[in-house]
Amino acid sequence: MVSAIDTNKAAILLRGKSISRGLSSGILYSNPGIRFHSSRQVPSGGVEYELARLEVANGQVFDDLSVLSERVEREINGKYAEIFDAQIAMIGDTLLQNEIRKEITTSLVSASWAVKTVLLRWESRLLLSGSQMAKDKCDDMKDISYRYRDVFSGISVNYLDNLPVNCVLVLDRLLPSDAINLTAKSVSAVLLQYGAPGSHAALFVREMELPAISGIPNLTSTIVGRDWALVDADRGEVTVNPSLTEKKAFKIRCIDRLAEMELARANAHQKAATIDGMSVHVESNISGVDEARKAVHYGADGIGLYRTERHYLGRSTPPSRGQLIDEMRNVLFATRKLTVNIRLLDFGADKSLSYLSFLSEKNPALGRRGVRFLFDNPELLETQLSAILEVSKSFNVRILIPMVTVPGDVQRVKEVVHKIAREMGVDEVPKIGAMIEVPAAALSACEISKHVDFMCFGTNDLAQYSFAADRDSVAVEEYFDDSSDVIFRLLSIVHGDVRGMPLSLCGDLAARPEFVARLLQCGIKSFSVSPALVPIIKQVVRGSKWIS
Repeated sequence: MVSAIDTNKAAILLRGKSISRGLSSGILYSNPGIRFHSSRQVPSGGVEYELARLEVANGQVFDDLSVLSERVEREINGKYAEIFDAQIAMIGDTLLQNEIRKEITTSLVSASWAVKTVLLRWESRLLLSGSQMAKDKCDDMKDISYRYRDVFSGISVNYLDNLPVNCVLVLDRLLPSDAINLTAKSVSAVLLQYGAPGSHAALFVREMELPAISGIPNLTSTIVGRDWALVDADRGEVTVNPSLTEKKAFKIRCIDRLAEMELARANAHQKAATIDGMSVHVESNISGVDEARKAVHYGADGIGLYRTERHYLGRSTPPSRGQLIDEMRNVLFATRKLTVNIRLLDFGADKSLSYLSFLSEKNPALGRRGVRFLFDNPELLETQLSAILEVSKSFNVRILIPMVTVPGDVQRVKEVVHKIAREMGVDEVPKIGAMIEVPAAALSACEISKHVDFMCFGTNDLAQYSFAADRDSVAVEEYFDDSSDVIFRLLSIVHGDVRGMPLSLCGDLAARPEFVARLLQCGIKSFSVSPALVPIIKQVVRGSKWIS
């Protein structure tokens, strides 16, 4: 029950880190949720009965996650459906399931207790692994554990089901399956005590265009007795119990923002050109059919990044050439003849596939990622390239190589492309581009440019490798800055070294309006963002200059 607002309370200004931009206000609402505890001892049914209960629960959790994955792809973004596909892969892990069964049979505990114990054990291993990316998977483990617990308890009530209208949700942390439930709720903003900008929860709230701020110290204790808040997620500030003057000023800002959005959407299907006449493409990042349709709906000039990882997740074996062709055709058909940059499979030890063996790496971010992973798995590379060459007969596609480090990376891929093209009798191969995501590639762009038709900056990884700071880690977030002068200098160096080479940007930086003008001055003529942001970035381009 939310108490009445006390206008006599003094205002408090809280500061954190913005993980999803925007302005909003509402009643503060904090609810840690209810989690049900399991019984430890084996009930009268015995061990065999508990093993059977485990199998039933496995099936229910699998079905629930599959439904969530489909819902996320349909309502939010196909890329984020991969989060639940990865959770499906986790529960299907043979080692995990064997350990749970062993816990039941040797420790003589209930299935629910065994699942809780083993998942906590795995979570502890992740925390001790030394890999930040492994540690960040702990939220997935928690999510899976809670899902099993609810299945065993027969509980279907979600603590987000009874939120007040227009509330500002306050939590310690937000798990992926909780985040998806926000789509149908009356949540105006989210405040978190914990949550890195690259966390799954952050990705969800950004895609849902919910203003969100994380890293607010002592958040849940500070807001006790405070009822109303103005959330400025552009600046990472929250004003709790604001004055009437502050409310009026904030309302004016919100009205102005809404007017800007309406104008941008009205002009979404018009081409974008700078004040001084430079034509700029604003394209979309997609993972599946629904996003492709959204890209067309919001006026995207092309598909700057088609992520293909979704075709490989949530399955027990790699897709066949025929399956890839069918799935890619469905996506490409939805783009309505737009030019599409298909990024080759971008996996590695940091984000793995259950049906492939991955070498254990102490620092997977610096190991076999992107194209390096493909070189270690030539059959995956050849199958995907063969499928791309087949769909290129009917659609305007280009090939984008992930995590290029040296010119030789491109040369090796091109050799495979031309070999397969000869075997297929394809005379004209698609244009080939390089993802510039590491400083070495940026500083050797002149040499790389001799082997590609275009370049695309991935500024998320470029910043991560420039500052030696994991972009998903709260522990080193003070070092990670993808809008630093260092990053703009690298972009400018590449632009100066490869005059005439088409340059695009598909990282988070491309979606932040305040940096569009500066990116234009670094030679970026193409921005690739989530579909809903296309109209906004186009409108910002129209008010910017190509030449400073």
